[in-house]
Amino acid sequence: MKPGIWELLILLVIILLLFGTKKLRNAGGDIGSAFKNFKKAVKDEDKQADAKNVEDKSEDADFDSNRSQQDKAEQSSTDNSHDKKS
Repeated sequence: MKPGIWELLILLVIILLLFGTKKLRNAGGDIGSAFKNFKKAVKDEDKQADAKNVEDKSEDADFDSNRSQQDKAEQSSTDNSHDKKS
């Protein structure tokens, strides 16, 4: 059974009477600033992750060129071993 609109209004009035509007306003402001700081931290973390990915991609390119050089060296060494057997 879901609470109806009247139950929610009565609950809201009770909360306002217990805590007062000033405390609720301060609590709302604190929660809002917490969300704002959280979003800022997430954005900063995403920027750092993106920068790291860019650096990783440039390192990957270096690895590819090193691998092709290693492949050429291995191929020439296998060619030389075939020539010695002949």
